Amino acid sequence: MAGVLVLALLGVGIGVWFAREARWQGALYCIERPGMLWKDVAAVPDIAQPECPSSRSYRQEVRAGESRVEQYRLPGWQPRALVPLLGQGGYRQITDEDIGPGNYAAFLGRAGVPELQYLAAQEGDTTLITLSGRP
Repeated sequence: MAGVLVLALLGVGIGVWFAREARWQGALYCIERPGMLWKDVAAVPDIAQPECPSSRSYRQEVRAGESRVEQYRLPGWQPRALVPLLGQGGYRQITDEDIGPGNYAAFLGRAGVPELQYLAAQEGDTTLITLSGRP
């Protein structure tokens, strides 16, 4: 009986560990809550496909809680597509810059303090939007 209890507790412990570690091993490690945009400000639109940077250093920074990043790929050139959703979540646009063909940048924040960097890059026939900031 004691052996079964020990095995059950060990199984639970391994399950909890695996659930925590699985996120960091997966391709979508940077998406904290699937289906929700940046700190749960809005639902991710169906046309936006989540991605994460493939860089090991980014993965380590996000895991360590040193930075936060989310990426979304949309069809066509839609550089400002997620700005209104962030606005609904209380973020106000502080800057708005077309920084060259196929590149757009903005800072957003609450109470006039920049908290979130928003970058859009045209990649072929898609737009890759990267949101980054402090956790």
